[in-house]
Amino acid sequence: MDPGLVYDMGPSDYVRFLCAMGYNDSAISSITQGEKTQCRKLGAATNDMVEDLNVPSITIPELRQNLTVTRTVTNVGPVNSVYIARVRAPDGVRVTVEPSILVFDSRTKKVEFRVTFHAKRMIQGRYTFGHLIWEDGYGDDDSSSHSVRIPLVVRTVIDYSSYAET
Repeated sequence: MDPGLVYDMGPSDYVRFLCAMGYNDSAISSITQGEKTQCRKLGAATNDMVEDLNVPSITIPELRQNLTVTRTVTNVGPVNSVYIARVRAPDGVRVTVEPSILVFDSRTKKVEFRVTFHAKRMIQGRYTFGHLIWEDGYGDDDSSSHSVRIPLVVRTVIDYSSYAET
């Protein structure tokens, strides 16, 4: 196995996910073998916790206008590596990645990046699909050494709060 990049998650990430999914503190404590947890009551922000879960996919079930999610990757390939982002955006959505180039060396093993989704249409939509691929160095045959692909799944929805009552 030579994945190049991995999306690490620790126990606190799983606890945040369980909180976002509606599990109560005592249920989560039974999973964490008695370690006390306390879920914050976040209301609408709960979705943000799920969207920013550091998994190798991004699903936006309700894109109203713009939304930015964050991911962190760890280099498990060659120490000195450079990855360039390539995006195939879901239909009706503009996607930007910042930074679009990830540079790893002996001091930099983990890098955080942000993916911003912009709804291009103000319609109630279906789920549309795309992907983000991180590619590193190119060989003589123009093929990438590593191609780390994550799916992008987005559903645009009408943001009624942006319309004024008449």
